[in-house]
Amino acid sequence: MAKQFDSLQDDQIRFIAEQHIFFTGSAGPEGRVNISPKGMDTLQVLSPSHIRWLSVTGSGNETAAHLLENPRLTLMWCSFTTRPLILRSFGTASVTHFGAPGWTERAAGLPALPGARQIFDLEIDLVQTSCGYAVPFMEYREERPTLNTWAENKGPAGVAAYWTEKNTTSIDGKPTGIAAAKP
Repeated sequence: MAKQFDSLQDDQIRFIAEQHIFFTGSAGPEGRVNISPKGMDTLQVLSPSHIRWLSVTGSGNETAAHLLENPRLTLMWCSFTTRPLILRSFGTASVTHFGAPGWTERAAGLPALPGARQIFDLEIDLVQTSCGYAVPFMEYREERPTLNTWAENKGPAGVAAYWTEKNTTSIDGKPTGIAAAKP
């Protein structure tokens, strides 16, 4: 049932655009493996082999820490509607922290969200599809406003303080590279 491709196909790019959530998977050479759900319409397919997405402030910062040690990354989408499909893109990724050189250019076309902390770029070297027959049907209702409201209420100084307190190291104590960034 699984099929593999060197890059995203047109129908797969359309499938990605239809999804409201995707998942990131990353790991350093040792320590915990991280899987994170992402939403808020923060992803762009720039080409069949290049994806970019905006990461907003959250309780952890595992992906950034992992990429400093090991640039491999997997993104996954699964359909919760009529078309049973799981789509994974594998490749190497890089991170640009808020305010770092290249941020403004990379942020073009991404939503201007409060608490934006990183932009991730994935260069795809393999795409795999699988059936998704066991994925349940679920209906999308709306995006949660909670994270944006939280960041707006904190303000830039409060978000920076939160980064210092919660986002400078991974749960394994590894640096994330966010320490120099200022919102």
